[in-house]
Amino acid sequence: MKDMPQGEHAADAIAKLDPSSATKTFLQRVPRDFAREHLVLSQGTEDGSEILATANTTDPAAVFNLGVRLGREVKRVLADSEDLARSIDKSYGGSTGATSDFDFALENADHEDLEQLIAEVDRDLLSTQGKGPVVKFVDALLLEALGKSASDIHVQPLADRVLVRFRVDGRLHTVREIPSHVAAAIVSRIKVMGRMDIAERRVAQDGRCTITLGPRAVDLRISTFPTSYGERAVLRLLDNTSTLFELNSIGMPENVKKNFLECATQPNGIVLVTGPTGSGKTTTLYSTLRTVSTPELNIMTIEDPIEYELATVGLAVSQAQVNSKKGVTFATGLRHILRQDPDVVLVGEIRDAETARMAIQSSLTGHLVFSTLHTNDAPSAITRLLDLGVEPYLLSASLSAILAQRLVRTIHTDCHGLGCTGCFNTGLQGRTGIFELVVVDDAIRHLIAEGAELDEFRKTVAAAGTRSLSEEGRRLVDEGKSTSMEVARVVQTR
Repeated sequence: MKDMPQGEHAADAIAKLDPSSATKTFLQRVPRDFAREHLVLSQGTEDGSEILATANTTDPAAVFNLGVRLGREVKRVLADSEDLARSIDKSYGGSTGATSDFDFALENADHEDLEQLIAEVDRDLLSTQGKGPVVKFVDALLLEALGKSASDIHVQPLADRVLVRFRVDGRLHTVREIPSHVAAAIVSRIKVMGRMDIAERRVAQDGRCTITLGPRAVDLRISTFPTSYGERAVLRLLDNTSTLFELNSIGMPENVKKNFLECATQPNGIVLVTGPTGSGKTTTLYSTLRTVSTPELNIMTIEDPIEYELATVGLAVSQAQVNSKKGVTFATGLRHILRQDPDVVLVGEIRDAETARMAIQSSLTGHLVFSTLHTNDAPSAITRLLDLGVEPYLLSASLSAILAQRLVRTIHTDCHGLGCTGCFNTGLQGRTGIFELVVVDDAIRHLIAEGAELDEFRKTVAAAGTRSLSEEGRRLVDEGKSTSMEVARVVQTR
């Protein structure tokens, strides 16, 4: 057994990690479970030796035994454990639609046997030893979803089959269909992970858990719902490592970032982020908190629900969650937070007049308040707050900035927008943000105090040089980063 020499050659071997390069001999003689357990995969042969991609955690004894099994010398190259696990799945057919060993077991196993398999719980996706077919199947779905950067997994039972769909870049894609008779066992396994009642199938349930992928932890929010064909399950994947971005890495232009952060670092005032569900508001606000967080600031949040545990990524932020059953609303939560001597407060959403007034009062008493609203553009947030009954003179004195945003899918560079399996034949992969920032100046404050109409706010904002969401969308199209159809889908023209 030899390691490949360090340097350029070894780096190239790692960079070119390719599931299709696994030799036929390796795939025939090495069981999938062994490859997954020890994280080892053939990368072809060179001068009669088998090149094996391994992880830092791979046992050298396992590599030696593989050499004996294959009947040839083996050489090792290091690979990222997550990428390696995903490549192993693809090599053995787990991500290509071919029937894998646990798929075969699912299709042919007795239903009662499958029900018993869900009792075993193992949080580490990279460990497969001793797991039954249902557990392996759910693990494989999670691993595949993470590999495709999916935000949600849908397990949807129909009359004659069960659809498994991933939400990628805001759109749902069917990735496989599975037999109806195993649906109950799969949903039960998911419910076990979320510490939910597997015996109760007639009411909706919610759960939560954390899974590990090597050293990486991913939070899951789980929801089950009874339908006429059985329970369906939706798993939201909350991956801290892919969510707390720098503001410019989510597409925020440098001039917008500069002006936005000037308002976000003031000692008081209200900064609003607006847009529909799924437009990236939470990501922007969490990224902003990471930017402004310092040891001197007491930062607290009230959310519904807590999307990500910010403390796990090193932020000294105290987070609380709305609990309507116990009387904890945004308004009451904010009222209690103000007794905790905060400097910065994040209110998940302004939904009613009471929350709006509390946020206004908080900003006027020396706090910096971040929150969100569901409006089509930045100027609409002003009229929405006025419609909620906020007094114009209070709003004009407290409002600092409004950032409207959308997420637009970008052209898949690998296929040049033509469509391929990597982008679900859409020609689009990944998303970038488009932003409309209104910094509240004297002209805007004067209009607020006068109770101006929405059109007047929009004209004043445009005259000040603020680019609208539509204009930003057209810029992406002109730069060849997205398509006009995609921009039209996410940006409502007025």
